[in-house]
Amino acid sequence: MDSTTAAPATRAWQDDGSSRVPFSVYTSADLHRRELERFFYRGHWNYVGLSAEIPAPGDFKRTLIGERSVLLVRDQDGGINVVENVCAHRGVSFCRERFGNKRNFRCPYHQWNYDLKGNLIGLPFRRGVRQDGKTNGGMPADFTLEEHGLTKLAVAVRHGVVFASFDPAVESLEAFLGPAVLGYFDRVFDGRELKVLGYSKQRIPGNWKLMQENIKDPYHPGLLHSWFVTFGLWRADQRSEMVTDAHGRHACMISRRNEGGASEVTQGVASFKEKMTLHDDRILDVVPEDWWGGPSVVMMTLFPGLIIQQQVNSLSTRHIQPDGPDHFNFVWTHFGFADDTPEMERRRLRQANLFGPAGLVSADDGEVIELSQVGFRQKPDAATYAELDGRGTGGADHMVTETLIRSMYAYWRRVMEV
Repeated sequence: MDSTTAAPATRAWQDDGSSRVPFSVYTSADLHRRELERFFYRGHWNYVGLSAEIPAPGDFKRTLIGERSVLLVRDQDGGINVVENVCAHRGVSFCRERFGNKRNFRCPYHQWNYDLKGNLIGLPFRRGVRQDGKTNGGMPADFTLEEHGLTKLAVAVRHGVVFASFDPAVESLEAFLGPAVLGYFDRVFDGRELKVLGYSKQRIPGNWKLMQENIKDPYHPGLLHSWFVTFGLWRADQRSEMVTDAHGRHACMISRRNEGGASEVTQGVASFKEKMTLHDDRILDVVPEDWWGGPSVVMMTLFPGLIIQQQVNSLSTRHIQPDGPDHFNFVWTHFGFADDTPEMERRRLRQANLFGPAGLVSADDGEVIELSQVGFRQKPDAATYAELDGRGTGGADHMVTETLIRSMYAYWRRVMEV
């Protein structure tokens, strides 16, 4: 292979910092496999759903942790379980429905039958078949049902939000989140009964970490999103705070809405549309809620796969589901509270139109993530430059910073041993 056809070299980390991420971090299949093992299948809690999605005994939801299919199930005793969607017999992914209600799970291949806790409760011909005066086949004498159930995951439920882990030695959920982030988690999920309002789903042709970065990046919203900068939903001239846990893996971006309009921060910003008006301004019918406690926006990123959105009255979880290094599925669960008035529920649904696959804001994010992945593939010997507000890690009291991104990659490097 001559120099004109040789594949371009990839770049290594240039120092022990986290402000210049090699493009190969977003494209390497080897790194992606290691990420799945170290972040999604070991040592971390991963979001699987809301308990309100499975309100009755027998209700289940099929979802993903990393690239593994799992089932969130409420058993007949009211308990919440998470089991892997892989039959213990021959490895069949036996459940294909996304939601449903069952008394038990049966694999279609050989009809091994499991209860809602994942225990094997029966299988055909366990003791063989009686024929011509003798018994043919059957399982070995030492076969037991107890040793052949589904893989059962560790489960943690906090205020109606369900997390699971393949790692039985994972730390408590509260320790995993850390006190600073836990306080903002409990601000949204304060024990009130939740109500699911709907779902959105999109497939984005980019690396899964780019969505974590996107919601750890206060720099871009007032520049990329016309809606945010024009109508004052998120701008650099708002009072704000960036919070991270002690490890740098989780973060909260916190802000207080202002009235928008032209100011110093809109000068030269192409996305600012001073004359933009709405035919129907109900989408900006924002009503402060007592539980906000000041901020009108708190965007939480729980590493590796969850975003919790409170953007004015709109609430959602956003579940990142990797699919190789170049794609991820992104599932939005829009929710409110069971004690919301009908007017507040409609308000939450209207404001949800800002978000989701065709959202008036979020469509921008999906597109720039796709364009980023194109650039990474095109120039594998390059690196990102995330040095706004220096090269340090930790929190900040303003938006003009990339510290949360640097904090995440400092953690990423430690766990990945890169």
